[in-house]
Amino acid sequence: MSFFDDLAARIESTNSVVSVGLDPDPDRLPEFLDSDLPRWAFNRRIIDATHEHAACYKPNAAFYEDADGWRALEETIAYAHGKGVPVLLDAKRGDIGNTARQYADLLDDDGLGADAMTVNPYMGRDTLEPYLSKPEKGVIVLCRTSNSGGADFQNLEVGNGKSLYEYVAQRCAEWNDNDNVGLVVGATAPEELESVRELVDLPFLVPGVGAQGGDAEAAVEYGLADGVGLVNSSRGIIFAGEGADDETAYFRAAGNAAKRLKKRLNQYR
Repeated sequence: MSFFDDLAARIESTNSVVSVGLDPDPDRLPEFLDSDLPRWAFNRRIIDATHEHAACYKPNAAFYEDADGWRALEETIAYAHGKGVPVLLDAKRGDIGNTARQYADLLDDDGLGADAMTVNPYMGRDTLEPYLSKPEKGVIVLCRTSNSGGADFQNLEVGNGKSLYEYVAQRCAEWNDNDNVGLVVGATAPEELESVRELVDLPFLVPGVGAQGGDAEAAVEYGLADGVGLVNSSRGIIFAGEGADDETAYFRAAGNAAKRLKKRLNQYR
């Protein structure tokens, strides 16, 4: 089965399109964690608290780029799989030739075994080919990102009255020979979400609904293709317990935050 087949089944079984971003910022981890791998200990408790509401987990590679972090990431992916939840590695890779193939190998079982990866299309199709050629894996291409600076390049008009992000979306649809391509389209610019949806029928990963305050209704209305897509929240869920009196209350708050987001999004499905 492909990533999007697995994701569709997971969305149906959980009645949720929530992606929980696992970004364990070491500066924000609670002091009560007592472990040689605190990021792994934190993620395990977050997964325990949120998995019944999670369609997917999305660890961001930047929070694991060291020896202990890599071990924590491997454990995290395996544990999420043990709970039946697919994992999308947010790595935003985009390079040429052998380098691209090495990055794509992170998706294999003898790599990290993630189910999908975010990738950067700036250097063209050949840089994405190692990912596209893995039909069972999801290739989630940066299209219109949720950060304010995304407009610097993504909104440039490149011809035929279209912006660069719209052209990226169209090209990605053309590259979708294995039905394994999706797009990152942020919820902070709902009119642009709509414009991408009018152009392509691909699933979206929609960041920006949590701490960035993006439009939840637009994220669901335009982010899903045949009911398949993801709306991500990272800090708004995993750090919802900051200020809690004890460990139990801390992680209960994360579970409640995931549940609230699920309920909020389901209003519009």
